[in-house]
Parts: sequence; structure tokens; C-alpha cells
Amino acid sequence: MRKRTGALSAAVSSLVLLSISPAEASVIWDGDASRGTGVFSSLLCDSPGSVVAQDNNDGRGKVFKFNKPLGLERCEAHGISVGGSRYTFKNNSTYYLGWDTSTNTPDAGTIFQWKSYGTGDQHQQNYPVLMKVEGGVLKLFHIEVGEKWTLKWSTPVTTSTYKRIVLGIHTSSSASSGWVEAYYNGSKVVSFSGRTWDDLGNDTRFGTYGAEVKDKRVINWIDGLKVGTSYGDVD
Repeated sequence: MRKRTGALSAAVSSLVLLSISPAEASVIWDGDASRGTGVFSSLLCDSPGSVVAQDNNDGRGKVFKFNKPLGLERCEAHGISVGGSRYTFKNNSTYYLGWDTSTNTPDAGTIFQWKSYGTGDQHQQNYPVLMKVEGGVLKLFHIEVGEKWTLKWSTPVTTSTYKRIVLGIHTSSSASSGWVEAYYNGSKVVSFSGRTWDDLGNDTRFGTYGAEVKDKRVINWIDGLKVGTSYGDVD
């Protein structure tokens, strides 16, 4: 009986380890600002714009400050770095992206792009999934082939107040297989299907961007950046 109990205990322990390990391994990237801007693959923010990690003495510790002054159209971080190298997102895969955002203006332009690689004829969807803050409203768009924009969800937002955003994206170059689901401050707000993967692949862009904000001073504070394979990895 003792041997049997020991064997059972060992089997249970193995099952517990097996059940825990995949969950831990599914966290792909922790973009904590305390690690500096090296957590991103590259920065797209010309001088005098800047991306820095700073402590605003609000209890959060260091957060990323994307500072876009007058005259610039963008101040973004492109891609994520894992193990010192640019991470390559893949087709037919599921990713969850989570982050907190707080902007100084109700017209911060595009704050997130699921950006396609290539230019011109190299891609069919420049940015299949995109989020904007304009007119005091946070908006989530799906952009289909042919630049067909569809507003999928929106909500009024307050400036200088952090909001938690989580996007689940199942990548697919087929309109019938790809899907997106969005969570706002812990609640699921929308889900939809559609093409989410372009010809040369897609990558993340966080920050602020757009011709409509070139004449505005925009600051986007971003905190709690994570990428995983389930909602629980990034909430």
C-alpha cells in the first residue's frame, strides 16, 4: 500500500508540474519599464521626440513616456525584444497583448498598431488592428483588405488616467479564421472575426502616431506591457 501511495503521489506531482509549466512558459514578454527601452526592438521617434522610462512618483514605479512634440507625426516603439533579439510573431497563432495607457490629450491619435511589414504592394493590410484616442474616445478598428475601416468598439476616456487594455489576436491570413477579442479594465468588451495576418507578417507598435496629431503635443504614458498566449498571462 505504501508503494502504491508513493507512486500515486509521484504521478499527481508530475501532473501538477505538467499543468503549471505550460502556463508559465506561455508568458512571452514582460515589457516592464524598469528594464528600459531595450525591451522594444526599435524606437521610431525622431528628435526632439523621445521615449524614456521614468518614475512619476505615483506609486507605479517606472513607466514609459512617449513624448511627441509639435511637428512630428509619430513617437512609437516597434516590436518586442525577447532574449536580446527581436521576437517574430507567427501566422496561425494566438497572442494576448496587455498594457496600461494614459494620454495627456483627448486627441492622442493612434496609440496601437498591429502593423504589417512591407510597403505598397508588399502588403494588403497596412494595419489589420488599430486603436486610437480621438475626441476623448478610445476606438478599436479592424482594417480589412482594401483599406476598409470598421469601428468595432469605442468608449469615452479621461485624460491623464490609466486604462488597462488587453487584445487577443489569433493570426490568420484567412478572413474566416482570424479573430480579435478586446478587454477594457478587466471586462471583455468585444470580439470579432476577420483577416489579422498580412503577407509579410505583423508586429506591435505602441505610442502615438498620425498626421492628425502633427500639430499637437502628445504624451502617452504606458505601463504593464506584456505579451502571452492567454488572457491570464497579461491581465
